Amino acid sequence: MTGSQGSRVVAGKATPRGRFPHVKVVGDLVFVSGTSSRRPDNTFVGVETDEMGTTNLDIRAQTRAVIENIRDILAEVGAGLSDVAQLTTYLVSMNDFGGYNEVYGEFFDEDGPTRTTVAVHQLPHPHLLIEIQATAYLPRTARTPRTAQEAS
Repeated sequence: MTGSQGSRVVAGKATPRGRFPHVKVVGDLVFVSGTSSRRPDNTFVGVETDEMGTTNLDIRAQTRAVIENIRDILAEVGAGLSDVAQLTTYLVSMNDFGGYNEVYGEFFDEDGPTRTTVAVHQLPHPHLLIEIQATAYLPRTARTPRTAQEAS
């Protein structure tokens, strides 16, 4: 899909839990659907269950996995995290904001995307603490190979 319009489900990523794409390119804009820490085998990064069945959910691990998943999805259309213009983050609990914000800062700073973070009642699975949706800008010229004359 590099250099073209349209929607795509990205191979090697968790299959969407509905009839929607991971990513859609419209003109110079790239839209990434809400993304979680779910792996292709339907397990989740940042979830550990002990022998007694007690579950430990790690906002830092989940945040890192979500941003890495978004990075991988963007790469499918010739974009990267540096092309992200805006992120919307959904947290199940604002008590997780500190851990989320800490990991977010490993990937982005004040030169990065604008950001909105909201608390939601729940996400599509009880082990999910976070989901992020992204919009990126990728000029068509960045997706189109340049000719030798254009490069000089």
